[in-house]
Amino acid sequence: ASPRQGPGPAAERPDPSRLRPHVVLAQENTQIRDLQQENRELWVSLEEHQDALELIMSKYRKQMLQLLEGRKREEAEPVLKVHQANSGEIESQIDRICEMGEVMRKAVQVDDEQFFKVQEKLAQLELENKELRELLLISKESFEVGREDLPD
Repeated sequence: ASPRQGPGPAAERPDPSRLRPHVVLAQENTQIRDLQQENRELWVSLEEHQDALELIMSKYRKQMLQLLEGRKREEAEPVLKVHQANSGEIESQIDRICEMGEVMRKAVQVDDEQFFKVQEKLAQLELENKELRELLLISKESFEVGREDLPD
C-alpha cells in the first residue's frame, strides 16, 4: 500500500529510475524508428522539390532560347543578362538544396548508427540479465542444499 500522490507532473509520469531497462530501450527504439521514418519522408520531399526545380529550369531555358531566337541580337542583350542573373540565382538555390540533402543523408546515417548501438546494448543487457538469473538460481539451489544438510 503506497501513499497516494497528489495531482501534478510527478503523478502523471513514472519515475524514469523505476522503469525497467528494456522498457526505456523499447521507448528509445520507437523514437529512433519514428525519426528514421521522418528522415525518409523528408528525403523524398527534397527529391521531389529538386525534380520540380529542374523541370522549371528546363522550361525556363527553353522559353529563353525561343525568345532569343525570335528577337534581334540588340534587343536580346538585356534579356540575356536578366536570364544569366536568374540562372545564377536558381543554380545557387539548387546548390543549397543539394547541401541540405547531404546534411539529411548524414543525419540518417547518424540515426542508423545510433539505432544499431542501442540494439547492441540491448542484446548485451539481455545476455547479462540471463547470466545473472542463472547465477541467482545456482545460488538459491546451493543455499537450499546447505540448509538440508544441517541437523534439525
